[in-house]
Amino acid sequence: MPHAVWKGALTFGLLNIPVALYPAERSSDLRFTLLDSRDQARVRYRRVNEDTGREVPWNQIVKAYEYEGGNYVLLTKEDFEKVRVETTRSVEIVAFVSAGDIAPVYFERPYFLEPGEGSEKVYVLLRETLVRTGKAGIAKVVIHEREHLAALLPYGQALLLNLLRFKQELRNQAELRLPGAAAQYKISDRELHMAQTLVEAMAEAWRPEQYHDEYRDKLMAWIEEKAETGAVAPMPEVEEPAAAGKVVDMMDLLRRSVEQTRAKQEAEEAEHARGRRRRAAG
Repeated sequence: MPHAVWKGALTFGLLNIPVALYPAERSSDLRFTLLDSRDQARVRYRRVNEDTGREVPWNQIVKAYEYEGGNYVLLTKEDFEKVRVETTRSVEIVAFVSAGDIAPVYFERPYFLEPGEGSEKVYVLLRETLVRTGKAGIAKVVIHEREHLAALLPYGQALLLNLLRFKQELRNQAELRLPGAAAQYKISDRELHMAQTLVEAMAEAWRPEQYHDEYRDKLMAWIEEKAETGAVAPMPEVEEPAAAGKVVDMMDLLRRSVEQTRAKQEAEEAEHARGRRRRAAG
């Protein structure tokens, strides 16, 4: 059972639901230790004064904000206390918006909300109301002494609290060189139709369980083999895709892509049919 990172209440209007907050994600990153290749001793990080090269003890380190090149405002613990947000034990819903209006770029980190004992009915009431209305609750919550904006969404039988990025945290698209309207690039209706045909040919139900981190799996298998044998064959080289030429027959590429996709689907269907016949014969 995971540990709750926060306990409090979910509030909207006059309703109050005791809840516990659990991370909805778990890291699958492999953790590595830095060693000295000469004797395999662990390598430690040190806090070193840039001018003297001497190590600086923690009690002599202060935080500072650089407002001009080489000019800093030093900040003490008391400075942070002055602007510290009031720690509350509530997820306060301040508005409801159409869930589809929240662009994916705003979503940052998901948490599951678990209802406290005796509050299941109100929890289900809110969950089902969000399902029927297609709305998301916009809420404020303080976690680890920092105020966050969040979206409350139904997810299966759970209420999901997804922390949101603030507008100022997103890069302005105007900073990027992005292509304009399709007409500017003379994209024909035939090309659009063929691209749509390819998308529809590749369309399938979203099944997240069929996707996994293949790089991590291969690396972990390599590590385990190396740990057992101490010597393994070289890892196979990954072929780099051929560089695309400047002159591209887009219709030909789209047509071939559609043909390959359909051929693959027909082969898979034939294999499934053979499997069903074998099971029926057995």
